[in-house]
Amino acid sequence: MPILYWMWGDTATKNEEKAEVLHAFFVSVFNSQTGYSQGSKPPLPEDTDGEQNKPPVIHEEGVNDLLCHLDTYKSMGPDGIHPTVLRELMKELTKTLSTIHQRSWLTGQVPDD
Repeated sequence: MPILYWMWGDTATKNEEKAEVLHAFFVSVFNSQTGYSQGSKPPLPEDTDGEQNKPPVIHEEGVNDLLCHLDTYKSMGPDGIHPTVLRELMKELTKTLSTIHQRSWLTGQVPDD
């Protein structure tokens, strides 16, 4: 059975312990307040009138707002781009990123690049 090594050299051997360790890590990294002031939340996609099958509409304003609220003190993500770069180039990237995300929703595919 694989062992999960985590902070401070502790180990988790049971599946339940591993799940708890991973949960604690993801909760510490991904939360509803990441990059936003207390009490505010990121903008949600446009309401689709309760229809579950319709994809959300990705607006440029929402993408711009998300880029504006990136935490520049965090390290770069899996894309290899530092949040500072994304934030500094938000005016140039907003339209392209909103188009890419909208097409991904509509086609169910993510671009290779």
